[in-house]
Order: sequence, then structure tokens, then C-alpha cells
Amino acid sequence: MRNLCMKVSYDGTDYCGFQTQPDGSTVQDALEKAIKLLTGEEVKIHASGRTDAGVHARGQVFNFITSSDIPVERWCIALNSRLPQDIIVWEAAEVPLEFHSRRSAKRKTYRYTINANQFPDLFQRRTQFHHPVKLDIAAMAEGLKHLIGTHDFTSFASRHSTKPSHIRTLYEAELVVDDSMCRPGTRDQGLIHIYVTGSGFLQHMVRIIVGTLLEIGKGRKKPGDMPAILEAKDRSKAGPTAVAKGLILWNVEYEAADENNLKSACDLPGFTVE
Repeated sequence: MRNLCMKVSYDGTDYCGFQTQPDGSTVQDALEKAIKLLTGEEVKIHASGRTDAGVHARGQVFNFITSSDIPVERWCIALNSRLPQDIIVWEAAEVPLEFHSRRSAKRKTYRYTINANQFPDLFQRRTQFHHPVKLDIAAMAEGLKHLIGTHDFTSFASRHSTKPSHIRTLYEAELVVDDSMCRPGTRDQGLIHIYVTGSGFLQHMVRIIVGTLLEIGKGRKKPGDMPAILEAKDRSKAGPTAVAKGLILWNVEYEAADENNLKSACDLPGFTVE
């Protein structure tokens, strides 16, 4: 038996999330179907984390157990020929049997993109939230900094969250503005990329953080309100849940020992667990 670990990117627009659901098409369904078409095996893949309906991934990690002897360097091309065009597997490695994509993960990074230009980008409209009304970007960046550290994020979790604890750690949180597409002499504000890196995330947590930052950007809340929102542990105190399409699972990181195991198990140059 072999444990294979892979990285996959997907456009989540037309899927009901990553994880298999009773009804509706999911990314997991598509991957498992492609593996069955390739090997004839009924496998269950384990991902670094689930993403909600409409959310995308640049660097989702998953692993599964297989008895197939297909060389690891052939898996990506073989699977991609059996997957829909909005799902691409781009790295593969054989890893120790005890490796588990979710349980072994230590840090995850999400990126949320707000298009603050007057007009939406036709070619990126599926992965950006268009907000043409002027925002106080500096205030948003200031508010975001208050969330770094270990906190009870109940105020930023879905009311339907079933997690026994809402305590999470944000290691990094950064707001980056790309103004390369701004038109001179207009009120374009560019693309606002919000990156958050943490130990783990609650249901809708990043989208609620973004929704709250948008409230700050519109002047409805102040950056200094963030500590009180955290302290309240009350979902109603935070902002609305931002739309799903602007969110991308950007990267997943593992401990050095896991990274070394992955690299030593794979002869392919370029396989990294960032």
C-alpha cells in the first residue's frame, strides 16, 4: 500500500464545496471519480481542510491510500486527463503511511480579493468580490492587525459552527493593494488582497473577517472596534459574511519533519510543502 500526497487547484464556482455532500457535486467527488477511472479503486481522499461552496483553492493538499503501482511522476497528467477543466492536480509525492493532510497541517493561508475599481474585471469576476464604492483601505489594514494572535473567534464564526472550541491563532494578517489596473484620473482603488495565516479556521471565519473589514472601510465601524468585537464572543457584533467567490485557500504548511519526509519520498524537483 502507498500513501500519495498531491496538491490541487480548483475554481470552486460550480461546486458545493470540497467535501462530499449528500446532494450536489463537490471537488472531492470529482477527484475520487478520476482516481477510480485511473486505477479502478474506490478511495477516500483526505484534504487539508474543507472549503465552502463557491470558494476556490490554489494550494489545497490531499492524500489517499492506494495499491496502484503507477509511478508517482505520472499521476498528475493521468488524473488531469480525467478531471473537469476547473480542477488541476499539479504536484504529487509518495509519503509515509502515517502522513495525513489535515492532521499534519500546521498553518494555512487564505487570500480574499476585493476589486475596488469602478468596473469589475471580466476575466477575474469568478474569483473577486467587486466593490466599486470608495473604501478607507488604511483603516481596514489597521483593523486587521487587531486579530493577530490567539483569540476566541466566536464573533467571527458561523452561528452553525459545531466546533467545541473557537480559540484559534492568527500568525499573520496582511492587506496588500495592487493598483496596477487602476485607470489614471478615476476613483479606482485597485485590488485589495487580504491574506490571513493561522493554525486553523472556523466555518466562514475568513469571510466574516472580510465582511467586518468592509464595514470599517465604509465607516460603519472603527478599526479600534475589533478588540471589543472579539471580546463580545457574539456573532451579531461582527460584520456580514462576505461572498464566497473572493476567497481562495492559498497555501498549507507542515512541520519541518513532515516537509523533509515529503521531499525525501519524492524524486520530482519542485515538490514543496511551503
